[in-house]
Amino acid sequence: MDSGYYAACTALMSRMRALDTVADNLANVSTSGYRGQHSVFQSVLAGLRPLASSQLSQAVNDYGVLGETRLDLSQGTLERTGAELDMAIEGPGFFVVQTANGKVFTRNGNFHVSNQNELVTASGDPVMGENGPITMLDGSVTVSSDGTISINGALSGKLSLVEFPAHTSLESLGQTYYSASPGEAKPAQASTIHQGTLEASNVSAVSSVVELISVQRAAEMMQHVLAMFNSDINKVATQELPRVNS
Repeated sequence: MDSGYYAACTALMSRMRALDTVADNLANVSTSGYRGQHSVFQSVLAGLRPLASSQLSQAVNDYGVLGETRLDLSQGTLERTGAELDMAIEGPGFFVVQTANGKVFTRNGNFHVSNQNELVTASGDPVMGENGPITMLDGSVTVSSDGTISINGALSGKLSLVEFPAHTSLESLGQTYYSASPGEAKPAQASTIHQGTLEASNVSAVSSVVELISVQRAAEMMQHVLAMFNSDINKVATQELPRVNS
């Protein structure tokens, strides 16, 4: 019974974490450049893993835990805005952004010009070009498919675009920013820029709602199982312990 109790408790905890992931996806359905995350569950056999990894008793029991969250890198829909500084990437590439904590990567091309005449993200962080931050002067802005920026016909800079190998594990930092291990980013080869366009979130609202309902039902089921175990434990405590003491 102890083994089943711990298994149900572990399952409930993992579903609660999965609920957080689904809720985050739903909250960002309308966020440009957002990449959805999906929970990945794995099966663990207690007693065949080090105690430090499970904290369960040595009773043999097969139970499910939340292994990790996987970033969905599929292409979002490109939506025309007409704004000169809105840019969307078609392909697997990312923009490079300089933050106070170092370089990060984003698909959100909702850019602006700062008071220092630099191209910046909606959060005010400089968007990096191949030679550093891009200076933006007054005038008509034209962005070519390779990321070259011209103002009134004069070259202003070229956006730094990077891509990652298929095995790369990107970590979400919030604000549609992502990080990767040093050296993973490579110059983009299969990505193009669309000016006056933004990439919508790749999260499907319908699929996320269905997933939310499924995870909620699984969590409720585990709550019922735990309640059942508690009733059985209390029953044993009230009926059997007096006999032991007598």
